Amino acid sequence: MADTDLLFKFFDSYEAEAKRVTGEGLILPAYDYVLKCSHTFNVLDARGAISVTERTGFISRVRNLARLVAQGYLKQREEMDYPLKSKAAACEKE
Repeated sequence: MADTDLLFKFFDSYEAEAKRVTGEGLILPAYDYVLKCSHTFNVLDARGAISVTERTGFISRVRNLARLVAQGYLKQREEMDYPLKSKAAACEKE
């Protein structure tokens, strides 16, 4: 059985860490924490530890984290001048 109190703490820790590493420009580790948040939420939800009202709040928190990481990823790709873009264009011309 899952210790729900511990899982709530894990969720909060993963969320905080995702925000922290995103702020430092570490996008892939941040994405990893988003996945951990999502999984922890699913375990809590399956255990019935989250009420219907709380559920929407948790989903919103995970969605906001995912959006933050996606924006960071896009910014990172822009700074690199989209290195895969030229390869994709070359493949289309063939």
